[in-house]
Amino acid sequence: DFDRQALLYVPRGLGDPGGPAFAERLIDSVWPLIVANRGRAFVLCTTLRMVERLSGLIADRIAQSGEAFVLLRQGASTRAELLERFRAETAPILVGSASFWEGVDVQGQQLSLVIIDKLPFAPPDDPILRARGEAARAAGRDPFRTLHLPSAAMALKQGAGRLIRSENDRGVLVVCDERLAEKTYGRSLLRSLPPFRRTRDATEVLDFLKALESAH
Repeated sequence: DFDRQALLYVPRGLGDPGGPAFAERLIDSVWPLIVANRGRAFVLCTTLRMVERLSGLIADRIAQSGEAFVLLRQGASTRAELLERFRAETAPILVGSASFWEGVDVQGQQLSLVIIDKLPFAPPDDPILRARGEAARAAGRDPFRTLHLPSAAMALKQGAGRLIRSENDRGVLVVCDERLAEKTYGRSLLRSLPPFRRTRDATEVLDFLKALESAH
């Protein structure tokens, strides 16, 4: 029952994901959710550069707050070892990129918050994608609609799929990219996701997470 068991939250005020200080605004927005959920979060990034940036910002927040979170970063160990630690720790936060968007199964309350940094569009300088785009354009098709958008929808669906892994799971999916809620093509991307209840209200998300914690 996705409508009852999960929320999809798109924060307001984050601005262009490619703009300056986006990572800082992202952490400002999601840190209260991480605290309310006592960690138990995946932070899924679209680039290794963002893995490094967000890991550093989260490490700073942990040090400043004194919270007993365990930060796990892709590259610090193997994927299998990181997942084993994630399952074993009391308050883990795992920051990773492509290899954690799919094929990862953590059931129950241990993973009840999934944060995606931005919509997973392929980089425009990818040579294979550029060649396919040129071929589509030559055939009279719109490369964005026929290539980029379906590819992003599939990747977003895979990332979102880390959250609800069983009929008893509960949690929040945060997509930190306002284009999902505000652009016309966002509707196509939303259709690729499970029918989560949607909100842009941070208070509603905090109340939802607190209710989850109380239930356990």
